[in-house]
Amino acid sequence: MLNVGIVGASGYAGEELDKILSRHPKVNLTYLAATSAKENSRIRAFSPQEAVTLCDLLFFALPHTEAMKFIPQILATGRRIVDLGADYRLKNIAEYETWYKAKHLDKQNVMLSVYGLPEAYRKKIKKANLIANPGCYPTVVILALLPLLKKKIIGLGSIVIDAKSGLSGAGRKSVEAGLSEDLKDNFRPYKVNYHQHMPEINQELSKFSGRKISVNFVPHLLPIFRGLLATIYVKTASERAVSEERIRQLYKNFYRNEVFVRIADEGRIPQVKDVSGTNFCDIGIFYHKKNKMLVIVSAIDNLLKGAAGQAVQNMNLMYGFKETDGLI
Repeated sequence: MLNVGIVGASGYAGEELDKILSRHPKVNLTYLAATSAKENSRIRAFSPQEAVTLCDLLFFALPHTEAMKFIPQILATGRRIVDLGADYRLKNIAEYETWYKAKHLDKQNVMLSVYGLPEAYRKKIKKANLIANPGCYPTVVILALLPLLKKKIIGLGSIVIDAKSGLSGAGRKSVEAGLSEDLKDNFRPYKVNYHQHMPEINQELSKFSGRKISVNFVPHLLPIFRGLLATIYVKTASERAVSEERIRQLYKNFYRNEVFVRIADEGRIPQVKDVSGTNFCDIGIFYHKKNKMLVIVSAIDNLLKGAAGQAVQNMNLMYGFKETDGLI
């Protein structure tokens, strides 16, 4: 049995990790911590020294800019880490410091970290000591576009991403500060073309396409607690015969061995309720032949495939467990 711990267990993602790991057949959940102790709770104040004595692997589910204060000393003991925050996702340190408004404290391990999207980096994840778990928006967007980028089917200059998330994506502090009241009978965009997940999306899409990509990205907050849905608009790039059915078959072939990616059949539109409470990503393909406009609809649970579920999926790969352990 693998001994695992959660640092940041009091947040929404930390709570989901607790639920998953408590039922996981191959692990012992030996450590629950937060940066401050919680009264009358199983959660203790975080101590790096205590954590390494009790755990083989640690999940960090802290606010951005916090995990990098502790991760170097944990890695130095030989423990492995899955970080659910943003501190190790961006390889360009200057870009990280611009978007997250903080000096990076661990540049060396940024270069050694592996981006934890199993459908793209499975082999690297298996050997990694530090996983940078992707953000929720990047997860839903990259999975939606990856087959098209690999096959060079779409134009890269005008990718438009219209994404909507449940309010839990803003984090417990924001919700407890009144966000749910603000969204009651309401719906609004935020951080229009200036969300911190933009450089992460651009980094990964550019890597897969071999060309620099800069997307148009508008996130919105929905008056629901969990779930994330993206509607992505792209133009097809060539005059080759393109049809909705051919593109749908391309997706089915591309993801044929991926248990957590489901491609919708013709006429079925992915929706939040189909993925809520699961680690699945549902993808639908719609093509307007006259306008050469391809619309991809992609849905996940932001707290699971967008955070805790994907983190456990990464752990399963790192230790040779069944990829679905604890998740199905």
